[in-house]
Amino acid sequence: MASYHLSVKTGGKGKAASHADYIAREGKYAREKDNDLEHQESGNMPAWAAHKPSEFWKAADTFERANGCTYREIEIALPRELTPAQRLELVRDFIQQEIGDRHAYQFAIHNPRAAIEGGEQPHAHIMFSERLNDGIERDPQPYFKRANTKNPERGGAKKARFGETPTERKAYLIAQRERWADLQNKHLERYQHPDRVDARSLKAQGIEREPERHFGAGQVRQFEPAQLHALMERREAERQAQHCRDECNSVIDVTTTLREALAERDNVTETPKCEVMQNATQGRTFDFEKESDKLNALVSDAMKDIQEEIDLQSLVNDAMAEFQGIHQDMVKQQEREYWAEQQRQQEKERQRLAEQKRQKPDKGWSFSR
Repeated sequence: MASYHLSVKTGGKGKAASHADYIAREGKYAREKDNDLEHQESGNMPAWAAHKPSEFWKAADTFERANGCTYREIEIALPRELTPAQRLELVRDFIQQEIGDRHAYQFAIHNPRAAIEGGEQPHAHIMFSERLNDGIERDPQPYFKRANTKNPERGGAKKARFGETPTERKAYLIAQRERWADLQNKHLERYQHPDRVDARSLKAQGIEREPERHFGAGQVRQFEPAQLHALMERREAERQAQHCRDECNSVIDVTTTLREALAERDNVTETPKCEVMQNATQGRTFDFEKESDKLNALVSDAMKDIQEEIDLQSLVNDAMAEFQGIHQDMVKQQEREYWAEQQRQQEKERQRLAEQKRQKPDKGWSFSR
């Protein structure tokens, strides 16, 4: 099932080059084993960093003002349903949509194995400079100077702003999250995957559960087998509940469509039938003994109409029966979710008690004669 994630971070002076090495798996972050780097590339770099983007981030760390932002990063989760080539296409489309040719950028796609279930976890890190490309060639030091509005060539590249106030910045982020969901859904539809993502919170979607906390590989290694089992049971329960909701919605759509089709067919065919019968019988009488073919044709048409009514009504009945079955499954699933949540709370309490015990070790007893 496709999952949704988009977060935005910023980096201060001295952080850009190290983070670029991290996403590119270079320098001290290079991995000989278990390399999860799926793809990396850069774009819109000035001439002096076009073939080596690390030089751009080093210059940002060196020449950006002390309290300046050296980079912004958008981190996005990618659909497991898509192939690596399709995921790369999706990321490039998103960069074109959000960054275009306005900012220097570097991105990397990582695909590590999930710490708990062992499946793929494809995601992308997109780093870009807030400074705008204005077509003026600058060396590294003047590139990161303060911009000169009256004489742009005498100052550095101007910085873009993503909202002047906290309210405006929040509105920009919400809109960006919606754009990412829309683009991701378009690509899922393009490659004929039924799953869709939603940028809204669980509460806004009407889903009454707490968001699951992200556990890193180090945390998972400290879990006890019972804790891992409880977590996996909860995830499976949530997947089944979502599947039931999707099935329920599809059955409702089917029954509504069938009823509308029946009503529309009756409205469309009733008048033409009356006109045909009037035209056929006006001023004429049929001798069905001599014209048995006409009688057979009329009987055959009537039987076809009756059979169509039976077939359509049968579909409606089957759909409603399926809906009732799904509703019963949802009730059972809600019960399973309830008990899974109870088990999760018990595990949480056991973890808390175990942590207290580790923090306050038993000093034991000492005896003296």
